[in-house]
Amino acid sequence: MTDRVAITMDDLEVAVPLNAAFEAAGATTTMVSSLDDLREAVDRSNPDVIILTGSLHEHPAAELVGLARDKGITTLGLLEPTEGDATRLVQVLGLTAWSVKPVDPVDTVALAGRLVERRRIQERTGILGESPAIQEVLVKIEQMAPVTSTVLIEGESGTGKELVAQAIHYLSPRRDRPFIAVDCAALPESLLESELFGHEKGAFTGAAERRLGRFELANGGTLLLDEVGQMRLSVQVKLLRVLESRAFFRVGGTQPIHVDVRVIAATNRSLKESVALGEFRDDLFYRLNVLAIYLPPLRERKSDIPILIRRFVRDLSRTHGRSFRGMTREALDILVNAHWPGNVRQLRNLIESMVVLGHGREIQPTDIPTDIRDAGTRLLPMRVAPEATGQIAGQELEFIFRSLVELKVQMEDLRRRLDELPHQVEVIDIGRAPVYTGVGAEVLGIDDDGRGESSEKVIYRPGMRMSDVERAAIDAALAETGGNRRRAAENLGIGERTLYRKIKEYGLA
Repeated sequence: MTDRVAITMDDLEVAVPLNAAFEAAGATTTMVSSLDDLREAVDRSNPDVIILTGSLHEHPAAELVGLARDKGITTLGLLEPTEGDATRLVQVLGLTAWSVKPVDPVDTVALAGRLVERRRIQERTGILGESPAIQEVLVKIEQMAPVTSTVLIEGESGTGKELVAQAIHYLSPRRDRPFIAVDCAALPESLLESELFGHEKGAFTGAAERRLGRFELANGGTLLLDEVGQMRLSVQVKLLRVLESRAFFRVGGTQPIHVDVRVIAATNRSLKESVALGEFRDDLFYRLNVLAIYLPPLRERKSDIPILIRRFVRDLSRTHGRSFRGMTREALDILVNAHWPGNVRQLRNLIESMVVLGHGREIQPTDIPTDIRDAGTRLLPMRVAPEATGQIAGQELEFIFRSLVELKVQMEDLRRRLDELPHQVEVIDIGRAPVYTGVGAEVLGIDDDGRGESSEKVIYRPGMRMSDVERAAIDAALAETGGNRRRAAENLGIGERTLYRKIKEYGLA
C-alpha cells in the first residue's frame, strides 16, 4: 500500500486525475510545482513515491531524482510517446520505473504500490539495487513467496542467496513460523544426517539424548539448505524421500515423523554440471528446481555498486559510531570497475574497513587495497575501439580475448578428465613422433613394433582425441572385470554413475 505520494504538476492533465486516484485509494497526496516545493515535501512528509509527470529532459528532473534516490524514495517517471530513446533517458536519470503516456490512473496507482512494496522488501532484506537483474530477482521473490513449491537459488559466493531465501520466507504465509538454515558444506556426512533429521537416544556413540533435527525445528516454516551441491549422495537419497513423502525417520528411530516444511536450496555451483558429472542425483535436482532464481555476480551489475556503498556507509557508520566524509570520484570509479570475486560480501567488508580506518577524512584511491585497485588491469574480454589498437579492430581483439578465455576453460576440463584416468605414462622412441602409452587397455595407435596389433597398452600419438583414450580405457576396464561395472569404476577411480554415463555416451556394450 502506498501511504504518501508526491506528484509534480508539470503536466496537469495527467497530475490531477492521478491525484484523485491516489486519494481514492487512501493515500495522502502532495502536489508540487518546483524542486524547492519537492524538497519541502520530502522534509515534511517523506513520501513513499514521487510521480514525475513531465519535463524529464530538463536539469531539475535529474536533481529531483537524485534527491529522491538519496532519501530512498521510489521515483516513477511518465514519458511522452515522442521522447525518443526512453530507455536511455531512464538510465541517465536513474528512475526506479517509468511508463509512457497516456497512462491509466488506476493502473498507475497499482504500479506505484508494487514499486513501494518492492523497495520495502529491499530495505527489510538488504537486497539492494536498481539494475534490471536485481529487479527481476525481486519480481520473482514476490511471485514465489505465496506458494509452497521448492526453490533453487544459484549464484556465486557472496551474492546474497540467504537474503533471498529470507525474503521469500518473510513475504510468505509462513512468515510467523521458523526460518531455519543449515550449511550442508560445513558438516561431515555422519553429522549432516543427524542435523537434518535428528536422532534418538543411543542411536550412536555419544547420542545421550533425543535430538530434534532441522526439519522438525522448521515444521510449519521454511528450511534453507545452503550449499546443497556439496551434499553426499547417501544423504541426497534420504532428502529426496522427505521431499516426496513429507516424512522421515530420526537416526535410530522406528516411527515416521511427518512435517510441513517449505524447502529452499542454495548453491554456488551449477547443479546441472554436477548432475552430468554424477556428483548430484538428477531426480533430486528436478525435485529442487521447481522454481529457480539466479543471482548475478556483482561485476555484472556495476550500476548497483554506488547504491550498495551508500547503504553500507550509512549502516556501518551508525554501527561503529564513526563519521564518514565519503570518497573521491576516482576512488568510487575504482570500486565500480573492480572484479569483486567475493561479490557483495567482499564489498561490504571493504567499506567497513574504510569506515573504521578512514574516520573523519575522505577516502582516496591510495586507500583502496592493491588487489582491488589493480583488478581493472586483468586481461578479460572487453571491447576496444579500433583507433586504440592501431592495427587490430576492437571486435577482432575482443574475439582473441574471448578465444583465450575459452581455451583456458577447455584446458582445465582436459586436465580434469586426464586426472580421472589412472594411467601410467611413459615415452617410447620408435624413430618417429613420440608415442605415449598407458598400461591396461587395448591398442589405439601403432604399437612399438609398428604393426598396429593388439597389446596390453594404450598407445597415444599426438593428434588423437581425449575421448579415444577415455573410451579405450573404459572398454579395457570392463573387459578386465568381465563386465562388472562397479569393479571397473573402482579400477578407473571414478564414480559408478559417471561410468554408467560414459558407457552410454560411447555406446559400449
